[in-house]
Amino acid sequence: MRIVDVRTHVLEAELDEPFGWSFDSTTKRGSCLVEIEVEGGLVGWGECFGPARLNAAVVAAFGKHLIGADAMAHDAIWLTLYNRFRDQGQKGLVVTAISGVDIALWDLKGKILGRPVHQIMGGPLRSRVQAYATGTYRRGSGDPMEYIVDEVRGYVDQGFEAVKLKIGFNVAEDAALIRAVRAAIGKDKGLMLDANHGYDALEAIALGQAVADQDIGWFEEPVVPDDLASYREVRQRQPIPVAGGECEFTRWGFLNVLTTRSIDILQPDTCAAGGLSECKKIADMAAAFGVRYVPHVWGTGIGLAAALQLLAVLPHTPPRHTPREPLLEFDRSEHPFRQAVLASPIEHKNGWVDVPAGPGLGIEVDRTAIQRFTVA
Repeated sequence: MRIVDVRTHVLEAELDEPFGWSFDSTTKRGSCLVEIEVEGGLVGWGECFGPARLNAAVVAAFGKHLIGADAMAHDAIWLTLYNRFRDQGQKGLVVTAISGVDIALWDLKGKILGRPVHQIMGGPLRSRVQAYATGTYRRGSGDPMEYIVDEVRGYVDQGFEAVKLKIGFNVAEDAALIRAVRAAIGKDKGLMLDANHGYDALEAIALGQAVADQDIGWFEEPVVPDDLASYREVRQRQPIPVAGGECEFTRWGFLNVLTTRSIDILQPDTCAAGGLSECKKIADMAAAFGVRYVPHVWGTGIGLAAALQLLAVLPHTPPRHTPREPLLEFDRSEHPFRQAVLASPIEHKNGWVDVPAGPGLGIEVDRTAIQRFTVA
């Protein structure tokens, strides 16, 4: 089937309460959705990670290379787009835009064949995934030692077995908060840290050493993503496994991460690193290097559905006697249209999320909601 139209939808919504992390803050949530139509009117949906309006502009530039192409030839389309824009597009917006296109093509392929994406990617290794709660962002007022501790208690009460804590502000204060959160959730719950590259290497090492006794699952983005040498230094000089990868792109970018042994746990974002096609290649490569793969997930229910389809087919990494199952990042921060864009929202049940089993991504998009949140 030939592609006859490519449309983008830029969605934005103001937050009731702005929130921040180590290096930035936001008053709104935004997303760029990609809709690809083929002959006969069938459409597929994808999502791009990152600045919505900029992603939409890049997808528009792809148009002449997409119209008339065979929608089933997703690998050929991926390489065409990447090669055409390679000179200035090996990372960043070009690849995030390709990601949205690629996810939409997989959604189309599944609908054409009448199968969920995970079946045509090789068949599922799992039909549901354990989720961990992401939140704990900083508010404009109040004491984090109070409202964040209350927040993580709430996640445990909802059935989550693990939570991720935002740090990266001040080593001593962050260490105190980590200890308070551990005490609040108990010793049997998973606790991961995410500094959003707020530290330098020496600070990250000091933080890791200071909370080494708190049974931390991983230390995410301890330093800026460009500096793999500092990643290796942090990995070598403190005991917590180092995670990262939401700001890395394509098989070539992750090959460098893997061959330099810079990260213990890879976290590509399916809507950023190259889409489902590329992230499956990255996952297989990670398995060959014996490195865990836990996708970064941030966006609407469309991106969440794409991550779940990938999680269904992820190989067990690293190979071991008792397979370690991958985890789903389940964003709990305020997002007015995260679930609204879906006719049937994807929710957790006691911290577990089912992989959608319908054709394509397994979701139905609510066009009324998309129109409500679309900006000019």
